[in-house]
Amino acid sequence: MFYQILFLVFIVLPFFHNLSYAADTQCYIAPVNSNDRRNNKTTLRIVQYNTEWLFIDYYASSDCPGNGCTWKNSSQAEIHLSYVSKIVSELRPDIINICEIEGCDELNMLKTSISYEYLPYLIKGTDTSTGQNVGVLTKIDPVINLYRSDARETYPIYGSKCGYSGTPSTTGVSKHYVTEYNINKINIALIGAHLLAFPTDSARCSQREAQALVLQSIVLGYIKKNFEVILLGDFNDYDNEITDSNKDLPTSQVLDILKGKNIKTNSNLYKLNNIASKMPTQDRYTEWYDKNNDCKSSSNEFSMIDHILVTDNLFNKVSNAFIYHIYDEFCNTYNSDHYPVIIDIDL
Repeated sequence: MFYQILFLVFIVLPFFHNLSYAADTQCYIAPVNSNDRRNNKTTLRIVQYNTEWLFIDYYASSDCPGNGCTWKNSSQAEIHLSYVSKIVSELRPDIINICEIEGCDELNMLKTSISYEYLPYLIKGTDTSTGQNVGVLTKIDPVINLYRSDARETYPIYGSKCGYSGTPSTTGVSKHYVTEYNINKINIALIGAHLLAFPTDSARCSQREAQALVLQSIVLGYIKKNFEVILLGDFNDYDNEITDSNKDLPTSQVLDILKGKNIKTNSNLYKLNNIASKMPTQDRYTEWYDKNNDCKSSSNEFSMIDHILVTDNLFNKVSNAFIYHIYDEFCNTYNSDHYPVIIDIDL
C-alpha cells in the first residue's frame, strides 16, 4: 500500500499536472450570475497591454519559451511574468485586455500573483504558428460567453493603397474575442484583437485592412443594437488623424475602418473615438522597435500601434487617459516591448 501511494504522489499526479498545462484549456464561459468586484463602482479603469510572449507553458510550433521567442527558457519566462504582474498590480485595472498571451494558465498565474478579485477569460484563436492569443482579466464578469468570428474578407480591399500586387485572397482575424458587459446598467460590447504585424509591409498591410473589415462588421452589429463599444488591442498600425509622438502615418486604412469609415462611400457607418486624442502628442507611443540594432531605445524608435477606441457616450465620460511609460526599453529587459494604455471612465 505504501508503494502504491508513492507511485500515485510522485508518478501519476505529476503526469496529470503536466498534461493539464500542455492542454491549457480555454476559459471563455461566463458565470450564470455576473458579479462586479470593483471597490469603486462609479469608475471603470480599462487597460490595453501587449505583454510580449507571455508564455509559461511550452508551445512547440513557436518554440516558446525557447529559441523561437524572447524568453529562451522557463526561468526567463517566469521572471517576465513577474514583471508583467508588477505592472498590472500598479495599474489596478478593472478590465485588462492582454495581447500575446498563450492561454488560461498564464492568466491564472497573473490572477494568483495579483488579486483573486480578477477572473480570467480567453477563447483560443487560430494563430497556430505563434500560439499567441488575446485574453482578459476582469473584476466584472461578462454577461455572455466570449465568442469569436470566423468571418473572412477578401484582400486587397477596395481603394487599398498598401501596394500589394500578389494574388487576391481572404483572411480573418486570427486573434480576437467578443463579449458583452452590463456595467451600471449600460450595455457595453468589449472586442479585443491583435492584428497582423509589420505596419508598412505591403502584404501584411493589405491583410490587416481585410481583418479590420471583419471587426467593423462586428462593431456595426452592436451599434445597431444600441450598445456602447470598446474596441481595443494591438492593431499594428497608426492613426492618421491622431498621430503618435513621431508623427508616423499609416499606409493602410485600418484605423479609419475600425473607427467606422465606409471604404466605398467614404462616409461613416458609425463613429468610434481614439482615446489617444486625450493625450499630449509627445506621450503617444506604445511600442519600441530597435531600428538600428544598438539595443538602446531612442525617441525616434517608438510608435503607437496599441489603441483603445470607444463610442461617443463613453468617450465623453473618460476622465483620464495615459500610457504607462514607467520602464525603459533596451535589449534583455524582462519588461514587455510595449507599454500599457489606460483609460478611466466615470459611469
